[in-house]
Amino acid sequence: MNPGALIADDEPLLAADLKRRIEALWPELDIRAVCHDGPDALARLEAEKPDVAFLDIRMPGLTGLEVAARLDFPCHVVFVTAYDQYAVEAFERAAVDYVLKPADDVRLAKTVERLKRALDGPSDAERARLAAAIAEVLEKVSPGNTAKPAWLKWIRASVGDSVRLVPTEEVRYFQSADKYTSVVTAAGELLIRTPIRELIEQLDPEAFWQVHRGTIVNAKFVTAARHDESGRVLLSLRDRPETVTVSRAYAHLFRQM
Repeated sequence: MNPGALIADDEPLLAADLKRRIEALWPELDIRAVCHDGPDALARLEAEKPDVAFLDIRMPGLTGLEVAARLDFPCHVVFVTAYDQYAVEAFERAAVDYVLKPADDVRLAKTVERLKRALDGPSDAERARLAAAIAEVLEKVSPGNTAKPAWLKWIRASVGDSVRLVPTEEVRYFQSADKYTSVVTAAGELLIRTPIRELIEQLDPEAFWQVHRGTIVNAKFVTAARHDESGRVLLSLRDRPETVTVSRAYAHLFRQM
């Protein structure tokens, strides 16, 4: 019987792309389910009991780490993540492999080879090591823990039928736009569905400053702050022609500029 697998990623286009590429690299693998949130992934894993699970880290309901920690049957986990800080070292010990987004076919081919070797039969000691390592990672990312957070490194924006990955370090500012959030870079503007209130929790506060209820700026690109006739603070940003308005609640951030 061919080995089975599950893919879980909260971005449908990325999940479909990962499925397509894995099927090309490993035709014998039977991908039994593609899920887009943690609870559904856990339910399908328990029902299908596949040999392999490709789990995104940040998913609604349950994180990929929480899903992996709740598995009660042998399953080789590959974490798929956009975060490359402290968690990566732990993932390396907690799973067969970790894949940083965006991953190319060369990197995925290495993952497939690792999985094939692992499917030859991990020992009981290896399974115990993986379970302990996953528990350690969960402790590090649990609420209230003082470990350094893994701040958001990539923005995934849908453009037609494709997904564009934008490094957060290139973003000049984020701004609410009706039901979407505008992601403004030097090259232009993209739209995502993540609201400002969720973005601010995922971004490094040393780099990204909220300056309005609906606006977050990348502080390193602020070149000047001035007052207009009404007393509002207006920010000029490198490589952008427009100015960004600072609300009175955040004006104190720029008193020294």
